[in-house]
Amino acid sequence: MSESLDPFEISQKQLLNACKLIGYDHQIYETLSEPERFIEVKITIKMDDGSLKTFKGFRSQYNSARGPMKGGIRWHSKESASLVKALSAWMTWKTACVDIPLGGAKGGIICNPKEMSYSELERLARSYIRQIADFIGPNIDVPAPDVYTNPQIMAWMLDEYEKIVRKHSPSVITGKPLPLGGSAGRTIATAKGGVYCIREAAKDIGLRLDGARVVIQGFGNAGSWAAKILLDDFNCKIIAVSDISTGIYSNDGLNIKKLREWASKGNYLKDYKEEKYEFITNDQLLELECDVLIPAALENVITKKNVQDINCKIVAELANGPTTPAADEVLFEKDILVIPDLLCNAGGVTVSYFEMVQGYYHYFWTENEVFAALDRVMTNAYRQTVDQSNRYNTHNRMGAYMIALERVVDAMKLRGWL
Repeated sequence: MSESLDPFEISQKQLLNACKLIGYDHQIYETLSEPERFIEVKITIKMDDGSLKTFKGFRSQYNSARGPMKGGIRWHSKESASLVKALSAWMTWKTACVDIPLGGAKGGIICNPKEMSYSELERLARSYIRQIADFIGPNIDVPAPDVYTNPQIMAWMLDEYEKIVRKHSPSVITGKPLPLGGSAGRTIATAKGGVYCIREAAKDIGLRLDGARVVIQGFGNAGSWAAKILLDDFNCKIIAVSDISTGIYSNDGLNIKKLREWASKGNYLKDYKEEKYEFITNDQLLELECDVLIPAALENVITKKNVQDINCKIVAELANGPTTPAADEVLFEKDILVIPDLLCNAGGVTVSYFEMVQGYYHYFWTENEVFAALDRVMTNAYRQTVDQSNRYNTHNRMGAYMIALERVVDAMKLRGWL
């Protein structure tokens, strides 16, 4: 029997499994299995050549019981309603898992930003905000950058929103440039939070990180920063990384500084020729023998088709939804410690929350203060997740789900929604 790779169906299956483990009745599952609101918009902008082009955009607002909803905006040619809904669900459980007072949301536009000019990107950003302005706000729903969006795009969105409401509102958007109320440390927060979790997981299994062999699928912002932090702070050996074009491997370790410089200029790894590295596929990369495997790209890369060939001690999910439910069970049976996405990549939304807080009272923290607070949040959440997993004799994803689900359900009951 083939497994479903539809992201939203996977998120619903994970939710159902968590409800069953806790003992919630089916009514609670039904209440939480769909977003509170799903917005689909048509965006028409004038291109640089004078032609008109229409794009489809989404905003999924999944649950607001614990606070304003929170979630990034993705610009991708393969964006879909299903993926946006799934990501908004995962964001709901993510914020609850690390116990920050926010709900979950996600947005997206079907487009290829690499084919658009600077001015076209600005027009698209502003038009999208005009379409959803009535449904967002510092105390309603707070967007942020995600795939192929960045601080500059957030700055345009902030400016457009403030024009509409005719007042400054810095906490309506996070991931902004520092001069517009962004937070120190936000750029590397996802990677930093993931590394804190890897540090704790290594303690649990007696793995010495000094010299540990690390493989990273995805060399974008999260993956490349994770490589740098693990190398600089823990002396790990990064033996393989990949992007959409290829993977590269060296048993002696890669020159991460040079690879980051290469990738930061928009170059693909397939064109990297400075060192004599072995080129491998993304599938081959996932099956390399290593201590820590970090999926930091897209969803559904570890499935029941390849899970038997996963050969590591720790899987640290910096990507959203990289492991299917069927693969989760096999990894648990193989005694591979998984740090699930709900926990592992929650550093980004946690520092986004810090940015919101700083924006509320117009006082900003140093990077050291941000990272000290992030370390406390991530370490506490990791320990709670492991304790819950051990209590129910299940894998860490279900442990994280159960903690998150109980917190959301408690908030809904207190509000009288259930």
